[in-house]
Amino acid sequence: MNAKPVIRRPGENRGITLRGHPMTFLVTGEDTQHTSMFDWTIPPRFATGRHVHRVQEETFYMLEGECEWHVGDEVVRALPGTYLFIPPGLPHNITNVSEEPARVLMTVSPPGHEHYFEELAKLTASGTPDAKAISELRARFDTDQLSALTTRA
Repeated sequence: MNAKPVIRRPGENRGITLRGHPMTFLVTGEDTQHTSMFDWTIPPRFATGRHVHRVQEETFYMLEGECEWHVGDEVVRALPGTYLFIPPGLPHNITNVSEEPARVLMTVSPPGHEHYFEELAKLTASGTPDAKAISELRARFDTDQLSALTTRA
């Protein structure tokens, strides 16, 4: 393997837009064999829906805003500085509980989840996506959906 650093500078927007907000791909499977890392701006009142990963490990570090994680049986009110590690097999849901965007650094191991986000961005670009298409997408990317992907009113 030819070792080289990955350097992302401000203004280098490599990533996608989800529901009008950026998700910057910091490190992907193109760069490493071990993890992906994203700078994700979560829209106000957006919720991922309860889901579980069979293989993937996820971490989240709150940079801005206020989110609520349902992790297993625990509810975590996440403010800037909150860190969460979610191992495989643990059901969870992420909700931005405020009227402002929230921002998190997120890692997913092993890498490759950037392809899920790329396809999700295409499915959601024209508005509310088909639930079956979302379910099929998630199933292909190690995600068992337990409740709907939603935006809370």
